[in-house]
Amino acid sequence: MRILFLGDVVGRTGRDVVMTRLPGLVSDWALDLVVVNGENAAGGFGITEAIYEEIRAAGADAVTLGNHAFDQREALVFIERADALVRPMNYPPGTPGRGAALVETRRGGTALVVNVMGRVFMDPMDDPFAALDRALDGMELGRVADAVVVDFHAETTSEKQAFGHYCDGRASLVVGTHTHVPTADHRILPGGTAYMTDIGMCGSYGGVIGMDKEEPLRRFTRKIGAGRFEPATGPASLSGVAVETDPATGLAVKIAPVRLGGVLEEARPTFWEA
Repeated sequence: MRILFLGDVVGRTGRDVVMTRLPGLVSDWALDLVVVNGENAAGGFGITEAIYEEIRAAGADAVTLGNHAFDQREALVFIERADALVRPMNYPPGTPGRGAALVETRRGGTALVVNVMGRVFMDPMDDPFAALDRALDGMELGRVADAVVVDFHAETTSEKQAFGHYCDGRASLVVGTHTHVPTADHRILPGGTAYMTDIGMCGSYGGVIGMDKEEPLRRFTRKIGAGRFEPATGPASLSGVAVETDPATGLAVKIAPVRLGGVLEEARPTFWEA
């Protein structure tokens, strides 16, 4: 199975690069499954139903969220009818939506997409490791699900790496999201799970983690904010990771970073290139 996971979409700039690039990648790379983190898609904070549908129409089979999941209040309502919109599973009981979704891939397979949020330097949440166990209960990789893809939305590299090892052998792919900066540690863990600590963002790297640089600079240098954060403009990068799995086991056999457009050095999965 060919899987593409795109990092946090930040504002209109991020949405535009996804709308422009993703449909062609689905075709050119013969992708089976596309997952996109959309928690910053609406002006940098949350997601609306219209934006969710826009990302889905561009080629996303599932859209994951994070700590900004409900910044747009309408998400509290529409998430119930958006079957492929996945918020962190370890939100408290009673939170609207779902923490995992079983989706059909383009060639008729099934993929379990799970979203979990870390606790270090984040809002207090239920245990993410226990939440992952609940998500995988009865959903064994290679038996019930042809692929298991996990978005671990967390702040620290240590918690993300620990979570990757905890999932090793039980998931096809574990990606870290939230910090918006792609790391250089993409690899396949000993048990066969593809892993990357942070897959970066889809947006402008000319600012500060996707936001126009002026307001963050004011807050860092003067400790006094002068306004709200606004998404950065300028050339945007599409950032994520590409993975190919073994159809017999669902475990990963190939992994490569994806960085297209903008100011970052380009990276693409050469194993899918003609």
